[in-house]
Amino acid sequence: MSNKERKIYHVTKDGDQWKVKSPSNQRASGRHEKKQQAIEQARDLAKSQDFSQVIVHGLDGRIQNEWTYGKDPYPPKG
Repeated sequence: MSNKERKIYHVTKDGDQWKVKSPSNQRASGRHEKKQQAIEQARDLAKSQDFSQVIVHGLDGRIQNEWTYGKDPYPPKG
């Protein structure tokens, strides 16, 4: 069993831009005019990690979509 934590990237609207941010970083990893550009950057960043996730939020803050990459260190039994 691994104790490695999942790296999470959130895509959210911030003013007139879409930002990519990980809670483990103080600053945004990127800012984009278009939501799709932010999603593509977040997915590229996540794919470069061993265990990561992208969570896309809508204008209302609710989760619209998510992707998980890498092998889950705690797979469910059964």
